[in-house]
Amino acid sequence: MKWRVLVLALWLCGSEISKAQGQLTVLPDAPRPQPGIIVGTVVDVNDDTVPGATVVLEGPVLKQPRMVESNDNGFFKFNDLEPGTSYHVIVSAQGFASWTSPDVNVKPAQYVILKVDKLHIAQALTSITVAAPPASPEEIASEQLKVEEQQRIFGFIPNFYVSYEQSAAPLTAKMKFRLAAKVSFDPVTFFGVGIAAAAEQAGSHPNYPQGWEGFGERYGAVYTNGFTDIMIGGAILPSLLHQDPRYFYQGTGTNKSRVLHAVTTPFVTRGDNGQRQPNYSTIGGDLASAAISNAYYPASNRGVGLFLGNFLIATGQRAAANLAQEFILGRVTRKAKLKQ
Repeated sequence: MKWRVLVLALWLCGSEISKAQGQLTVLPDAPRPQPGIIVGTVVDVNDDTVPGATVVLEGPVLKQPRMVESNDNGFFKFNDLEPGTSYHVIVSAQGFASWTSPDVNVKPAQYVILKVDKLHIAQALTSITVAAPPASPEEIASEQLKVEEQQRIFGFIPNFYVSYEQSAAPLTAKMKFRLAAKVSFDPVTFFGVGIAAAAEQAGSHPNYPQGWEGFGERYGAVYTNGFTDIMIGGAILPSLLHQDPRYFYQGTGTNKSRVLHAVTTPFVTRGDNGQRQPNYSTIGGDLASAAISNAYYPASNRGVGLFLGNFLIATGQRAAANLAQEFILGRVTRKAKLKQ
């Protein structure tokens, strides 16, 4: 009896299990959305295709950008794109400005034909440094001369024949004549000649008469002495002999060396080649001016004595002036700055 009940119970359980299994339904997997595709063609402004362009695809679902090159027809293609995601494309090619597309939202199984803007020639940013050619010696000398022509003791007495430049460029012949004329015709020069003529009149030397007539003759003699000296010794001979007529301020070193430099300059000068040489120009100018003075001085003052006296006076005055330049006048001379 028990066995019958047990078998019946087992049969009933099996029957219920079979019914339950018959009622179970297995659902199939959901279909995966089909990927999208982006294609495009790279062309330039002349509608010519651009092969070998680098095309980069970027998007938030990409672990790293994907990159392809356009083929010989400028065509490029990106397959297997996750649908429902935004991408953008960057196109670059040698010699062209790069182009970036707007965001493209790819739908399932969508075949997106991307319209690529025509690539423009890249604007080359060229930096050109225009270096001025180095100034020629003549240009340097011209600028230095402009500065020297503004040098005045106490701001008004001409002091043009002094160079304070450590490396002064040689003057051309034209510049030497220009400098001589600048000194000869400066208003202060005429005023200074008047003072010298008045001093000679007070000392009755040379033997011109007194009064305005004698003053005029003395004035003419003093001016002519200076004019012939500066034109011959400061322009004509320096141009012919290629020597520099200026005094080159030393300003440094021992007092002894500066004194030696000042008193020897009337006899030793700088050539246009930069080498030191006998100062034939200054000595010749003093001698010529002294000789010419015999033509207009009174007969009682002419002769070898006048010639030697004027030469020695001119040479001594020049040495004294150089000493004053080295130790005194350089400090009280208004100097302009040389433009760089």
